[in-house]
Amino acid sequence: QVQLVESGGGWVQPGGSLRLSCAASGSIFSRYAMDWYRQGWYRQAPGKQRELVATITSGGSTDYADSVKGRFTISRDNAKNTVYLQMNSLKPEDTAVYYCNTHTPGRIYWGQGTQVTVSS
Repeated sequence: QVQLVESGGGWVQPGGSLRLSCAASGSIFSRYAMDWYRQGWYRQAPGKQRELVATITSGGSTDYADSVKGRFTISRDNAKNTVYLQMNSLKPEDTAVYYCNTHTPGRIYWGQGTQVTVSS
């Protein structure tokens, strides 16, 4: 079993920054570091489908949605079993619930989400 807990969401004015964290726990991560697997951040705005924001592969390669390129950075700390999403130059359209996930053999796990609100 794997548990993912997101944190770091909140309210921020346009142009501001937030750093989201996704802490992983469970037996699989006591045996294997997070970088054995791929993790991702997704978001879902009201009335819209969940969309991919950023991913980081087991090899450390990253990929981003066009809408966040140059503003968001995904990273991983194996020692802390945590994946981060640094979000800079935030825009009102970034408002959404942000979810992290991790791939493991045979299953993808999701966190419960953290709300990010960008408004003045």
